[in-house]
Amino acid sequence: MKIFDRATVRRHRDRAAPGLDHYGFLFAEVAERLAERVDDVLRDFPLVLDLGSHGGDLARLLPGRKGISTVISCDLSEAMVAQAPGAAVVCDEEFLPIAPNSVDLVVSNLSLHWVNDLPGALLQARAALKPDGFFLAALFGGETLKELRDSLAAAEIELEGGLSPRVSPFVDVRDAGALLSRAGFSMPVVDTETITVTYEHPLKLMNDLRGMGESNAVHERRKGLSRRETLLTAVENYLDTHADDEGRVPATFQIVWLAGWAPHDSQPQPKAPGSATVSLADVLGTHPPSCSS
Repeated sequence: MKIFDRATVRRHRDRAAPGLDHYGFLFAEVAERLAERVDDVLRDFPLVLDLGSHGGDLARLLPGRKGISTVISCDLSEAMVAQAPGAAVVCDEEFLPIAPNSVDLVVSNLSLHWVNDLPGALLQARAALKPDGFFLAALFGGETLKELRDSLAAAEIELEGGLSPRVSPFVDVRDAGALLSRAGFSMPVVDTETITVTYEHPLKLMNDLRGMGESNAVHERRKGLSRRETLLTAVENYLDTHADDEGRVPATFQIVWLAGWAPHDSQPQPKAPGSATVSLADVLGTHPPSCSS
């Protein structure tokens, strides 16, 4: 199934790489939060693989924490990889050239939402981990850019009589845990955060998305430039519906956190059905009253 044009994703990242220091503030913020979550894990991770590394934020943040000595940055874009410090490789998250059972920790910071086969990418990440290795990723969730999506949809319906896919479809948080289990991770955990960024104008948001390399790369997107009238109407919709008293508009970014472990015998295991030695009624004190004649 081809949802995204991966060649277009690469071109967008190549184009964004020179200015990422100016536009990559969201990547930097979520990288800080990811590093803090790694700090909370009671394990050391000498060798780390960063999937979709962008400009190498995690390769700067992680070494020296939790016994981490090496971070291998990998990204679809050679221009992005060139900015990462230390070990780096140009590769596609959908086709990882990483030996099985070779790394202690796999991380990913706001990149996996562009892969066509997310279950397959998660499976490869799990295969790259050593037994009892840890996986931690941040993805954009379904509430991301909801204001922009609604404004564009209303403009297209009004002026063009239909919709075209203009914003990437994002992972549904309700499905995320099942995806981890399907990929073979044990003890999967999913949670979400919301980051709201305010802008003086919707066009500034659109410019920032382009500068981040996050422009539309949906395979079935409308090719060519958007109609000027449609774009201006979308901007008016955004301002009319979402602007605050000072005229600023919000942009919602929902961050879905995925975490799981490569299986290992030392991990807690569920007991076999029927092996309980204490009844639930005993624990809850809910025995039915006895009857006497």
